[in-house]
Amino acid sequence: MKFIDEATIEVRAGKGGDGAVHFHRAAFVPKGGPDGGDGGRGGSVVLCASMNVGTLSDVALKRVIGAQDGRPGGGSRMSGRAGADITIDLPVGTVLKDSETGEILADLALAGESLVLYGGDGGRGNARFATPSNRTPRRAEPGRPGESRRLHLELKLLADVGLIGRPNAGKSTLLKALTAASPQVGDYPFTTLTPNLGVVMLDNFKRFTIADIPGLIEGARFGRGLGGRFLRHVERTNLLVVLIDSNDANYRTTLDGLLKEIGGYSAELMRLPRIIVRSKSDLPRASRSRLRFDLEISSFSGEGLGELVDILARRLGVV
Repeated sequence: MKFIDEATIEVRAGKGGDGAVHFHRAAFVPKGGPDGGDGGRGGSVVLCASMNVGTLSDVALKRVIGAQDGRPGGGSRMSGRAGADITIDLPVGTVLKDSETGEILADLALAGESLVLYGGDGGRGNARFATPSNRTPRRAEPGRPGESRRLHLELKLLADVGLIGRPNAGKSTLLKALTAASPQVGDYPFTTLTPNLGVVMLDNFKRFTIADIPGLIEGARFGRGLGGRFLRHVERTNLLVVLIDSNDANYRTTLDGLLKEIGGYSAELMRLPRIIVRSKSDLPRASRSRLRFDLEISSFSGEGLGELVDILARRLGVV
């Protein structure tokens, strides 16, 4: 299934059914009186976070989603049937915004959290308007419209650790080495086309999650390349791992550039604690560097991976 993390849809709750204008008709009851029933309530739309959904691909194809309208009232004070509610399952981590104002309406960060657009009330039938002075009311109310909004949906992956680096820095290979995730990897830049999520299992049956986003290039914060578009997927993380390729002869410039892109995108992201890691330590170094690394690893040989997991687990408090 194609990974889609943004979508704009129009959501319409159902309109309430109209109230009925009706008078009782029966033999030997010459003045049966008004008996028009109320209209049924319109169906509501529930947008709910679910662990069973991982992308916005399904909802993105629907553009307009509407619940059922309520049925009109009938004679003999019969109320119309209520419109059926519908539930739209969204990935956990979906942010719902008003597409016109940008106002955040809901942040579905936990499974089961929801935003509800309520259906309209049914109109009252003419039986409701009978009074001693007006025993034959010929009026009824129309059903009220349901709530309607044009929503912009943004998915932000929920992960404990975010991997940051230039294209081909070894992020996807590291994710594959530490978790059961199977990102496409290769010896060329821009291998990662979409964010990937993996789970690191620990010996004490605890776990933590890692998110890998496409490599950041200069100007990513302004929309260049793929990484900038997906930086929001590491906004919810508790810790960043910044990978620097051993083949990179300009370690300091690369690190400064990465931090510039992160800070330009989000000040909050810049404040997250981070670990500076040199990747591909099994390969010859392009040059000596004065840059102090927290750790050197090789996803190919396994060097430093156990230590990295230990560091991450301690920083996250899952030891």
